Amino acid sequence: MFKKDVVFIKKKICIIGLGYTGLPTAAMFATHGHEIVGVDINENVIDSLNRGKITIYEPYLDILVQAAVTSGNLRGSSHPEEADAFIIAVPTPITGEKKADMSHVKNAAESIVPCLRKGNMVILESTSPPGTVSNLLVPILEKSGLKIGEELLVAHSPERVLPGRILIELVENPRIIGGINQESSEAVKNLYRTFVKGDIYLTDATSAEMCKLMENIYRDVNIALANELAILCETFGINAWEVIRLSNKHPRVNIHQPGPGVGGHCIAVDPWFIVEKAPDRALLIKQGRLINDSMPMHVFRRAKSILERIQEPCGKKKVTILGISYKPNVDDTRESPIIKLVNLFEEEGCFEPAIYDPLVKSLNQEGHNCKKYMHEDIFSAADGSHLLILGVNHDVFGKVDFESLYKVMASPNILDTRNSWDGKTLSRIGFNYYLLGDGRSS
Repeated sequence: MFKKDVVFIKKKICIIGLGYTGLPTAAMFATHGHEIVGVDINENVIDSLNRGKITIYEPYLDILVQAAVTSGNLRGSSHPEEADAFIIAVPTPITGEKKADMSHVKNAAESIVPCLRKGNMVILESTSPPGTVSNLLVPILEKSGLKIGEELLVAHSPERVLPGRILIELVENPRIIGGINQESSEAVKNLYRTFVKGDIYLTDATSAEMCKLMENIYRDVNIALANELAILCETFGINAWEVIRLSNKHPRVNIHQPGPGVGGHCIAVDPWFIVEKAPDRALLIKQGRLINDSMPMHVFRRAKSILERIQEPCGKKKVTILGISYKPNVDDTRESPIIKLVNLFEEEGCFEPAIYDPLVKSLNQEGHNCKKYMHEDIFSAADGSHLLILGVNHDVFGKVDFESLYKVMASPNILDTRNSWDGKTLSRIGFNYYLLGDGRSS
């Protein structure tokens, strides 16, 4: 429970990495009275922060950051400074070989070593493979000459938040803190208790690392089961969405929803951290990841089969894809399966992709090649199109004017990968409606 009688002691906290985790955490600590120095290698991020602006989208984060900067408790810097506590919240992506890229953590840890002083705390928030704190972080921090666990306290406290609800979940969600010893865990717990109202659970560093990974692996494997079910139902000529709905009537069954793949900075990445560490033992985890990674190809093949039914010669066939973020109602495109789907259409050569996503204003490096296919409105994206694919079920796509859309398309085909639209209504308008996981609409 939240202890209101905890004595507040203002601390200077240096937060390395001002992305989707680091910036909200920095703003939260700052608006609760601490002095925060936010560090990032991106000069645009630092310049924006010092003007009270943000470079990512998250509900109400702009207001919180502006308040924190105006109060004088939050500022940006390109270099770490001496502080009471250091929080590392940098990305931990995977390489093309599905290995954990820990270079950002390594660089961040090395950058703070000259700033470390007796009595400091170092907290790793970045999601990491088991053993990262003990095998990577601690050896770097030992270069400070401080005695780890006594003069320098070290812990892992993974973020457990959902984009779109980050500010709420930072406060309300339970938090796990894994220290290298009890003293480290207790000190970090007291620091986060500044704003965390949820329960805080203490464990060791490696267990904390494993907990974060398993939370996401649980969801990834469940989604893989739903995706495999969708493929099976297409084979058997039945509807996976109906099977899931009825199966979930059982009080101990909770099958997730299928889709065109799994993206994001967590679920699509974290399972590979375990596979890398124990490839001969993480068999189910690996298979789930392979199934989910295969879904863009499955959607692509399904789309091709639909387009092959168009009899008249028409040269390149235009395919319009709605949504390119990795999940609904966010602008985040990290590991987006829709980017992979667009790439498949581009590589084939006989298709002309078109993308409309009103939430995504800029694309990351992974999706930079998709920029040339982006349209400003849904009608220009669908004009002359032979197939419309719903890739991401943003709320805004629930209000599409289908009758007007029908008039601008060259061929009225729709492939819904999210079960978001009413097939009967679309059929009455004149569309050929196809649904991922529905063998009756194949």
